[in-house]
Amino acid sequence: MRKNLTQLVLSLFCCLSLWIFFTETAMSQNTTIPVKVGVVLNMDTWLGKMGLSCISMALSDFYASHGHYKTRLVPEIRDSKRDVVGAAAAALDLLQNEEVQAIIGPASSMQANFVIGLGDKAHVPIISFSATSPSLSSLQSQYFIRATLNDSAQVPAIRAIVQAFGWREVVLIYVDNEYGNGVIPYLTDALQEIDTRITYRCVIPPFATDDQIVKELYKLMTMSTRVFIVHMFTPLGPLLFTKANEVGMMDEGYVWILTDGMTDILSTLDESVIDSMQGVLGVKPHVPRSKELESFKIRWKRTIQNQYPTNESFELNIFGLWAYDAASGLAMAVEQLGATNFSFQNSNISRNSTDLGTIQVSQTGPYLLQSLVSTRFRGLSGDFQIVDGQLHSSAFQIVNVIGKGERGVALWTPENGIVRNSNSTNKADLRTIIWPGESPSVPKGWVLPTNGKKSLRIGVPVKEGFSEFVKVTRDPITNATKVTGYCIAIFDAVMAALPYAVPYEYIPFETPDGKPTGNYDDLIYQVYLQKYDAVVGDTTIVANRSLYVDFTLPYTESGVSMIVPIIDKRSKNAWVFLKPLTWDLWVTSACFFVFIGFVIWVLEHRINEDFRGPRSNQVGTILWFSFSTMVFAQKERIVSNLARFVVIIWFFVVLILTQSYTASLTSMLTVQQLKPTITDINELIKNGERVGYQKGSFVYEFLKWMKFDETKLVIYESPEELDELFSNRSSDGGIAAAFEEIPYVKLFLAKYCSKYTAVQPTYKFDGFGFVFPKRSPLVPDVSMQVLNVTEGAKMVQFERAWFGQTPSCTDLTSSVSSNSIGLNSFWGLFLIAGVASFVAFILCIATFLYENRDALMNLDPPASAWRKIKAMATRFDQKDPSSHTFRKSEMVDRSGINGMDADTASPATNCPPSPSSLSIQTESNFAFFRGQETPSSEYGDPFSPNRQTSPQ
Repeated sequence: MRKNLTQLVLSLFCCLSLWIFFTETAMSQNTTIPVKVGVVLNMDTWLGKMGLSCISMALSDFYASHGHYKTRLVPEIRDSKRDVVGAAAAALDLLQNEEVQAIIGPASSMQANFVIGLGDKAHVPIISFSATSPSLSSLQSQYFIRATLNDSAQVPAIRAIVQAFGWREVVLIYVDNEYGNGVIPYLTDALQEIDTRITYRCVIPPFATDDQIVKELYKLMTMSTRVFIVHMFTPLGPLLFTKANEVGMMDEGYVWILTDGMTDILSTLDESVIDSMQGVLGVKPHVPRSKELESFKIRWKRTIQNQYPTNESFELNIFGLWAYDAASGLAMAVEQLGATNFSFQNSNISRNSTDLGTIQVSQTGPYLLQSLVSTRFRGLSGDFQIVDGQLHSSAFQIVNVIGKGERGVALWTPENGIVRNSNSTNKADLRTIIWPGESPSVPKGWVLPTNGKKSLRIGVPVKEGFSEFVKVTRDPITNATKVTGYCIAIFDAVMAALPYAVPYEYIPFETPDGKPTGNYDDLIYQVYLQKYDAVVGDTTIVANRSLYVDFTLPYTESGVSMIVPIIDKRSKNAWVFLKPLTWDLWVTSACFFVFIGFVIWVLEHRINEDFRGPRSNQVGTILWFSFSTMVFAQKERIVSNLARFVVIIWFFVVLILTQSYTASLTSMLTVQQLKPTITDINELIKNGERVGYQKGSFVYEFLKWMKFDETKLVIYESPEELDELFSNRSSDGGIAAAFEEIPYVKLFLAKYCSKYTAVQPTYKFDGFGFVFPKRSPLVPDVSMQVLNVTEGAKMVQFERAWFGQTPSCTDLTSSVSSNSIGLNSFWGLFLIAGVASFVAFILCIATFLYENRDALMNLDPPASAWRKIKAMATRFDQKDPSSHTFRKSEMVDRSGINGMDADTASPATNCPPSPSSLSIQTESNFAFFRGQETPSSEYGDPFSPNRQTSPQ
């Protein structure tokens, strides 16, 4: 009692001395203007005593270095008595009776919540250097200046720590008041952004007893999460860690992260509390070092020891620096207003009145507020700058509690994230951290919820067939259970690859007589009921199962495919010779045979005796020549170079076509043509065919969703039973097809590759995955190791060990297609042959028309186009005497016919015969086109100058 009375007297004496100092200074100088400001603090707390001393030193230092300033702040000090009502009453008294122009304080966020409203009503700035709750920003009061950092400013730094170490679950521990609740929404949102879940919120009352705290700590120990974020203040925070150390929660494996509320006061805590906080991480605002700061710390230490000589544990923290800067900023803002009339409106109210309705409005409040917002300077805590009504945040320091104090391990800045120091740009560059339990290794942040068990209980399915995946056997002597199989081998490899040891045991899901207790859905549901800690086996990842359990990443192929028998469909009918080519290729080939024969006839008709003669003979020659080229048996001579060019290209086309036909026909007659009996699932549904599915598989629900009749669905348990069902298709008990997952399909086809195949489409499902409870911390780590195992060479070893050497079978993704050769394979060749033939044909006709242009010009002008075409056709049907083939024959036959041409009976000459001498021959040859035996013309020779004309 005497000690408290002494401290109270000393405090009052300090305040009185400060007030007398400023009053005498103002009276002694006629040029200074006294400006009253209020100070509302908890005078019986360390924060209040430190804040008041820092404010006093700030004003003293400020005016000592700025003696020419015309204004002087005169502080009016009030004690809030740690009470919300006391703080409001003190502020009301200052506003109404002292007419202060600004109020520094109050200390706590709860007190500030009431005082802010008074300042807003009186237009008086409320400047708090310690009210950090983010909820105060929601009051939308422009007269509230937070000369401290908002608690939400540290949230990105805390998020960066959690993200840097990869923790996926955290527990929030905070005090149940305005200070504690304000930052929780910001923490929740920030952790969700990095996919970290808040598993529990431990809310502790402000005046919780030791038993209440211990009860909450024991509850936390039963949970799997080991990362705790603590947002508290003194004295509750130190008490929490003292009890946590007593119950064993400061051992290896635990992670504790402090907000700046406790990190800022670590230097003021007792040694016993620090001993119980070894290994704790904390964040606090970064204060850059400076000579002014070091000098102030020495002077402040001397001053506080003089004021409180009996207490040696007092240490300066960030709140004292903010109080110093807030007072300096306020003095600077007041001076910027100059010789302003600092007064209130209607100030004739009784000075002893405390009625809320009598609060007057400050005339200079808006100007002072604007001056405060625009004030910029370098303070002890760093740059003093008010942005959006609060101090602008910069960097945070990450500290580690080691030994008798703290040690900085890194800085967090908005630009670079976590760095070792302010000059480093390497992210996540932290010094070595000593974790709780004096462990240098980073805790994984969670433990398995064993609930008193020594190892995880892993449920495994019990099945009769497909035992290559999971096989449960028992020793006949010891009755010990042994679980093996492909899935078990992969899970063992995955768990062995984890960076930490996880003990587990396999528990078969069976009845006492060794039979399966239920299907796969029943087995997986046991994890949801917490009877099993996980399930390992051939469990498929399905959407409805994921509603109540979590799966790891799949470790097998995915999908469901249809298995059907295959038959040999080698063609054995009389028309098999037509199947090597498709009908469009047959038609195209026949058309080209005729077209090529016609082009050769056009090119050879006027110069080659083999392509002349009666009409029937020429038609036969065209067809014979074209089709005989298919076997290269043509006997006609080719004398034209254009015809030879066309025949060469056509021979190349025929060669490729005949060789392809021969190869395809040989394959059809000799090679086994294995094709599935059914390729369309709709055909099964339409015909009401019976289909099979494995017992206990989700495929049953899939088939019902595909509209299969439930009465047509047949269960099988093993590959042998499935083969038997296919063999009995002709009877009532057989099946036409079976639907199975890809891993089972591969295993079944490995045994019966020659009898069955899988056909498309493959219906997409995820593959096999390991089952864990919802939000299990093991899922991310196990999934990561699943990727490492499945991408390595071990998977090949596991497949060979349990499935053997897989024979060469029909590809599961191959589609059923015809073996016939289509036009698409040869259209390029036909295009080349067609273009070459057409070009040769055009050249021949163009040359003929050019050589006979004089005869065409000699026709009467009234001749119609048809007459001209008919005349030119008649001349084209004649031999070309200028051809070298006919000139040779003339030399041979000249002696036998007295120099007369055999056809024209005219004297042999090198000049072309006259039109009159060719009239009989022309009409005779043109009979080919008219179908007549003897030449006749109603108008005579079309090229004769003495021909008759038609009557008018």
